[in-house]
Amino acid sequence: MTTLQAFRIHNDANGYRGGIETMHTDTLSAGEVLVKVAYSSVNYKDALAGTGKGKILRHYPLNGGIDAAGVVVASSDRSFKEGDKVLCTGSGLSEIRDGGYGQYIRLPAQWAIPLPDGLSLRESMILGTAGFTAALSLLRMQDNGQSPALGPIAVSGASGGVGMLAIDIFTRAGYQVHAISGKAAHFDFLRGLGAVECIDRHQLTFSGKPMDSARFGGVLDNVGGAMLTGLLPLIVPYGNLALCGNAGGVPFESTVMPFIIRGVSLLGIASAGTARDIRDRVWHHLASDWKPCHFDRIATREIALEQLPEVFERMLSGDSFGRTIVRVANV
Repeated sequence: MTTLQAFRIHNDANGYRGGIETMHTDTLSAGEVLVKVAYSSVNYKDALAGTGKGKILRHYPLNGGIDAAGVVVASSDRSFKEGDKVLCTGSGLSEIRDGGYGQYIRLPAQWAIPLPDGLSLRESMILGTAGFTAALSLLRMQDNGQSPALGPIAVSGASGGVGMLAIDIFTRAGYQVHAISGKAAHFDFLRGLGAVECIDRHQLTFSGKPMDSARFGGVLDNVGGAMLTGLLPLIVPYGNLALCGNAGGVPFESTVMPFIIRGVSLLGIASAGTARDIRDRVWHHLASDWKPCHFDRIATREIALEQLPEVFERMLSGDSFGRTIVRVANV
């Protein structure tokens, strides 16, 4: 039994709260693989969970953090041994089991991903759920026939973590990226990541027609709502729209026309519950041909566990930029 520090979230008679606590490894959620966590990251979902402003956890208390990367210290599964470097994103972390905001974590062997050659632990958490989501979107699009020959990929919400990493990842994969963002002050930054065109969301108008002049070979939409409605009619025949976010709202209005006239496909991206075989494919790409070129630009802040509450509030107020990674323990 080992003592650890963790950012633990409660919801009981004393109210909803999260903060640093001392606990022991034998009280962590069950799993065959005990990992000393080197890094985690901060996602919007983590901020919602840590503050109680979103219903994320299924039961309490749990350690926060939907991402984790570190070194195996013990394993009852023969697939892993002491000293192996592993990572995990989603897979129930900070929802139904303790997450990555603790100096140790227990993982089921089926969700522990061996760190692929070509990535460091730190790089894997700059990617984290955000990079995994962007790459999973590209994988699903390509499996459904997407190619650079169809034309540029529009990325909405391009100033967010998924959007930034998508620009870098899609560019590495040979696509031209058109970045859509409401933060024009960040356009030079987005161009530096590889965007060939930046589109101001506030100046972007849609015709409202069920079909419009095709403009994009495909779309990665982080926004949903009216953005999703407006982008669907702009996709070329047999292009794909990968939907991975709902910042613009859950409902949307559309017609069947883009689907039955142009053969456009709408692909839902549910990264948290992705099957293991697909996870392995995504991480292989992220460590090789899709590996971002701009980790140092995208990771704008590195913090300790104690700084999480401040970062949560900044993120929820819209006052954050780039990826924040959490240095959890020295390994």
